[in-house]
Amino acid sequence: MQLRIGQGLDIHPFSDDPERPLVLAGVGVPGPGLRGHSDADVVCHAVTDALLGAASLGDIGGMFPDSDETWRGADSVALLAAAMERLSPPWSVVNVDCTIVAESPRLAGYRGQMESRLAEVVRAPVSVKAKRGEGLGALGRREGIACFAVALLHQP
Repeated sequence: MQLRIGQGLDIHPFSDDPERPLVLAGVGVPGPGLRGHSDADVVCHAVTDALLGAASLGDIGGMFPDSDETWRGADSVALLAAAMERLSPPWSVVNVDCTIVAESPRLAGYRGQMESRLAEVVRAPVSVKAKRGEGLGALGRREGIACFAVALLHQP
């Protein structure tokens, strides 16, 4: 069996549009939305990059470029699902681990929903953790949200 590890990182600033929803791991969360070409779901974007990287398939920007209007406002869970189609076969996901960095909103009450939503798409266990920037840098100043993700793939 062959194992491959990939890592992903995504970061988006908060949007100035008060009508833009905040979506993290495919779950609507109360709070200001993030600015981006798609729905700006930093969790799905980081997970997609981790999976594509582990399989040596590039990154989310190469697969769904923001220069292509097709992807404007796209549901990032659907983009993650499309990336999964590129992986298998021959790759299967062993697990995914995510760390969201945000001063606000508080995410503890949404972790279970996020983990379930992502696990449904990647067909493997997913863990989601939330950390704060503790007032440091752009994330600590509440200018946006970031997510780090690590994925382990195996090929029989």
